[in-house]
Amino acid sequence: MSSFRVLQFNMQFGQVWDGANPDQAPIRLEAALEEIRAHDADIILLQEVEHALPGGVQVQPPPNYTRLQAALAGYDSWFSYPKADPRELPFGVGLAIFSRTPLRDRMRLDLPSPPIEFEFLGRKTTPADRVLIGTTTTIAGHTVRLLNVHLLAFFMLGSSSSVHSGQRDLVAGLLAAARGPLILTGDFNVSQHQSLVAQFSDRGFSTVQQKEITWRRQPFVLDHIFYNAPLRPLAHRVVPTRASDHHALVADFEFV
Repeated sequence: MSSFRVLQFNMQFGQVWDGANPDQAPIRLEAALEEIRAHDADIILLQEVEHALPGGVQVQPPPNYTRLQAALAGYDSWFSYPKADPRELPFGVGLAIFSRTPLRDRMRLDLPSPPIEFEFLGRKTTPADRVLIGTTTTIAGHTVRLLNVHLLAFFMLGSSSSVHSGQRDLVAGLLAAARGPLILTGDFNVSQHQSLVAQFSDRGFSTVQQKEITWRRQPFVLDHIFYNAPLRPLAHRVVPTRASDHHALVADFEFV
């Protein structure tokens, strides 16, 4: 294939959107699967694949990822939880990459969170670490590196990743070291996304879009598909969906 399609989707562990009561909305993994399949993507990058359990328990094998693997026959895949941590809050955890072409050189990188104290359900705590995963595939004879990340939402803690830039800086370091086509996607959780876009632009990467909001809870552009000069975007869409509190982001690319 001379072009390929990338889907970026924070699937919120299959919890559908209910504007009246979003935190208690039902979990319907089949809705997330329907959304994923609808885009017929060659590369699928997902965040919040699993639902975090009390005490940081991580079920093996990961149940949602296992169901996705079975439903997405014909795709190779790679999944990782973040580092197990009893501080983990009951939201979404775990990253996955699916590809129609075989994957190799799988890696994961822990992204430490700073010890910012905050209160959750009457208890003081600090945030758990985050994770980035990566892998490599070959598309139309071109070696393509794929990275997927879910950064800490500092804006929910009364701060920002511009002040606490450690996680972003680790990701930017990987971008600076890129020597060929590289796609980076994820939920970057940066409410003022212009600073993130500028930082990654300095490393030679552009985002396919930064105007349309991608999160239902607040009007933020949290989700991005970044790419470097060996790739050219042909088209992109932000696709509203009720399968998550995030919209899907889809982009088609060709090689320069």
